[in-house]
Amino acid sequence: MATVMWEKEKEEKKRERATALNERLPPLQLSGLSLQDLQSLCKELHHKIDIVDEERYDIDAKVSKNDKEIENLSQKIIELKGKMKRPALKRVKISADAMLGALLGTKVKESVDFKANLKTVKKEEEKKEEVTDWRKNVEAMSGMEGRKKLFNAGQ
Repeated sequence: MATVMWEKEKEEKKRERATALNERLPPLQLSGLSLQDLQSLCKELHHKIDIVDEERYDIDAKVSKNDKEIENLSQKIIELKGKMKRPALKRVKISADAMLGALLGTKVKESVDFKANLKTVKKEEEKKEEVTDWRKNVEAMSGMEGRKKLFNAGQ
């Protein structure tokens, strides 16, 4: 039953296509035409092809634009449906053992000492410079022993 209906539908579509083509495109009569008439007919057909191709391109551009707009709008709808208010979270003080127990269940019975696994790092003591009288080391600190002698000689 369904195959018979499908076959009828196919034949009906073929007939509709043939009638639409006959209405839009009259059959070509090429016999008895001169060379110039054939060339003008070809130019006219090329012009019609260009017009149809431009229309097809414009329609394709509109369709792709509409498809993108539909996709964006459907994405916005999905985002709006998916938004849920998150409840305010409360701070909970819990020990490491209790946290492991909650995560792993009752599998872990012994308590884990996290501090035992840490590396010990020795801090180096900072070298403290001794505070001395700055006037004693003026020549050594400045690096200008020769200039100081010239200064003293000028006085």
